Amino acid sequence: MSRYEEVKSELQSHPKTWLITGVAGFIGSNLLETLLKLKQKVVGLDNFSTGHQHNLDEVKSLVSEELWENFSFIEGDIRDYSACTNAVKGVDYILHQAALGSVPRSIADPITTNAANITGFLNMLNAAKDESVTSFTYAASSSTYGDHPALPKVEENIGNPLSPYAVTKYVNELYASVFARTYGFKSIGLRYFNVFGKRQDPNGAYAAVIPKWTSAMIKGEDVFINGDGETSRDFCFIDNVVQMNILAATAKNEAKNEIYNVAVSDRTTLNDLYEAIVEGLSKSEVQITAKPIYREFRAGDVRHSQADISKAVSLLSYEHPVNLRDGILYAVDWYINSIDND
Repeated sequence: MSRYEEVKSELQSHPKTWLITGVAGFIGSNLLETLLKLKQKVVGLDNFSTGHQHNLDEVKSLVSEELWENFSFIEGDIRDYSACTNAVKGVDYILHQAALGSVPRSIADPITTNAANITGFLNMLNAAKDESVTSFTYAASSSTYGDHPALPKVEENIGNPLSPYAVTKYVNELYASVFARTYGFKSIGLRYFNVFGKRQDPNGAYAAVIPKWTSAMIKGEDVFINGDGETSRDFCFIDNVVQMNILAATAKNEAKNEIYNVAVSDRTTLNDLYEAIVEGLSKSEVQITAKPIYREFRAGDVRHSQADISKAVSLLSYEHPVNLRDGILYAVDWYINSIDND
């Protein structure tokens, strides 16, 4: 039995109380679904700035009434310190996912991104410390690697940030480290690499590439590739992120006050990604004949990204991450059903 399976079995036998910030978002709602199915009590905090009620409604439809009763929702903003102190009361584990993502959004509006990602993060971290919660796990970002050229990306080696968003996520790591040294409150940061999967919003100016392209292909709309299509990413399926959050939350003390990459340790170009989505859709009998349209490179984008996951494997027993093509097959089915039900 893997460490992850052992942890899930232990949680079902001895349920805990979890707080998920950003619970109505893509990652937050997937964490909620998994934890409720593990018979955990979950408190969710969200202000619906980027999350959606329909994500919570979908989770509700996927669990029993009895399990859904273990969930309590607080509509609130992490920039409001009283909302944070209220949410952490009686909580064992915190999974802090609330943030304003997107490099382009941060370039367009650095002030709002800073308020949510730095002030909001510090509010949650301090509230968790004062409540003496058992563990605090937070969403960090691969954007922290900035202009460091080496591949694969190793946690200890970072470059200069290339966007306001990257600055905010690096400041989170600095605050977490200072809280460990100053107050003895240790946390774990998870540097996500291009996460994708069900309930990831395909709409809006800042939609992630996989849901945006998949939705466009299903609807017969144009697909745009920024640059020459040889930009590459380590695309990470949502189930890998859920596994890492649960392993991190339940980790032993010696694995805390650390940063971990959350990825597959693979690299896929945008051109290859396009073909992988076409292939995934064809298996669901959606045939794509149109070709992508190329345009200018996007400001603030890193050219190549690939994670070294050996630290997560050795210290957290992370294993068997779902690869890109398998993840796309799972995600494609959800997008087809989602669009059919619109």
